[in-house]
Amino acid sequence: MYDRLKGFRDFYPPEMTARRQVIDILETTATQYGFREVGTPTLEQTQMYVDKSGEGIEEELYAFSDDGGRDVTLIPELTPTVARMVVDKQQALSKPIKWVSTRPFWRYEQVQQGRFREFYQTNVDIFGTADPIADAEILAFAADALRNLGLTASDFEFRVSHRDILSGLLASITNDDADIDIRAAIRAVDKRAKIEQAEYHGLLTDAGLSYDQAQSFDDLLTTADLDEIATVGNDTVTTAVQNLRSVLAAVDDLGVGEFCDISLTTARGLDYYTGVVFECFDATGEVSRSVFGGGRYDNLIESFGGQPTPAVGVAPGLAPLSLLCQRAGVWPTEELTTDYYILTVGDTRSVATRIARELRVSKNTVEIDIADRSFGAQMGYADSINAETVIIVGERDLENDEITIKDMNSGDQTTVPVEAFPGDHDAPTYEDVV
Repeated sequence: MYDRLKGFRDFYPPEMTARRQVIDILETTATQYGFREVGTPTLEQTQMYVDKSGEGIEEELYAFSDDGGRDVTLIPELTPTVARMVVDKQQALSKPIKWVSTRPFWRYEQVQQGRFREFYQTNVDIFGTADPIADAEILAFAADALRNLGLTASDFEFRVSHRDILSGLLASITNDDADIDIRAAIRAVDKRAKIEQAEYHGLLTDAGLSYDQAQSFDDLLTTADLDEIATVGNDTVTTAVQNLRSVLAAVDDLGVGEFCDISLTTARGLDYYTGVVFECFDATGEVSRSVFGGGRYDNLIESFGGQPTPAVGVAPGLAPLSLLCQRAGVWPTEELTTDYYILTVGDTRSVATRIARELRVSKNTVEIDIADRSFGAQMGYADSINAETVIIVGERDLENDEITIKDMNSGDQTTVPVEAFPGDHDAPTYEDVV
């Protein structure tokens, strides 16, 4: 007997039923915004992730050398891949480029609630426009998707920030000290809520700030007063504040402003983020970690050798999203659903399969006995797959040119002429034929 690998999961049909409903809602919402589906490979060059995230990323990768001696990895995230795809076809693609993809990813990291080594995300990205309405549309898609799942403003919130505000404040506080590691300081901010205060300040001082500078920087981040932030910071901060305000105004126009709060302690840890960033949280705090996040990454395409191309995106992950939906009581029911089970008694296959074919033409889910089981065993199976209606095709009934229609909820049943079923109905029920 082989054990499943740690951090990997099996999904049996009832759970997959719920997951499929959630994926369909995410993807349908994206389609309503004009996002088009793309397919992406499982393997990429390891160096692509090292270049974009630093040498430390290698410890988190499922990386290896293939038989051709190439250093490759199972992809840990999609953004570098879609950036590469844009560069490959940049001149042929109409702008803005709006893509969506749902797929698995792999990271070798500590397994914990809502975090696994194999995980699934729906990535939604816009390339080719720096207009604040693009950032707002990403936020609006995310909000609408959550609302379409049944969540409300009392269930979730988006904490919105701007990376240039953080970098600009750091430059102002340290008087543009060249020895300050801006990226390391921003990564420290990203960890702020997950570590002790002393460790957080230690990370800021490791990045080159003095203790007093670290304290002043953190004090500024905890204010949501953009007017005060603009007066303290440099021109970079002033421009970033204006951009953030423009995005929030566009978010209001799109009808999802109630979900967005300014939170300058939100940073997003990956170095390629450049502008507005945000994270989604459980508004009640019961799900303690970020549910998902996104933001703008305007320099990534150019760093891949492409033309300067602004970009913004978001990636809801199914595992943490399920925690939020389950807490709010809106996670779909994990059970099978079947429209019809066709129960056969005796040599009735030709009639049973004809009925099954006609019902399936109308997009119904139909099962028929394929194991030559007894009447009782078939009824038990029909109950186990939550069949709404059982159609009994028996030799005795067929002698009278009839079949039996049984409603599984009420237990009521009736006979109908075999040639009249399913008739003009796409999905006939007991109530339709009684």
